[in-house]
Amino acid sequence: MKPLVHPSIEDITVEGVLHALSDPVRAAIYAQIAGSACAMNCSNFLQISDRDIPKSTLSLHFRALREAGLIRSERRGVEMHNTTRCADIEQRFPGLLPAILQAHAAQSAERARAAKRRQSAAKKPADQAKR
Repeated sequence: MKPLVHPSIEDITVEGVLHALSDPVRAAIYAQIAGSACAMNCSNFLQISDRDIPKSTLSLHFRALREAGLIRSERRGVEMHNTTRCADIEQRFPGLLPAILQAHAAQSAERARAAKRRQSAAKKPADQAKR
């Protein structure tokens, strides 16, 4: 089995971090791992934002996060356990991750509100047609 690549703190770049988090699925994965008090295995993310994510696609997302220096992955049997490297990133780029995670949370909340509005708007014509 191929060894996992974890860049040293000196090799982590802002561009790499931003590129890894530019994908909405990776941003959601990272936000969940960062908000967790313990390591999370890959199977915790088979469904993200009400979408099913194939295992092969998840592997690619985790590799991108790992190679950008955002997470540390450890094999435990057949499972891969992932933790954030927030402390490392904070040391290298103070304030970067909290700003990104806060923006991600705000955007996610807005998307959820917009989805609710769309659902409500779709229900109104159906309700009126029943009358």
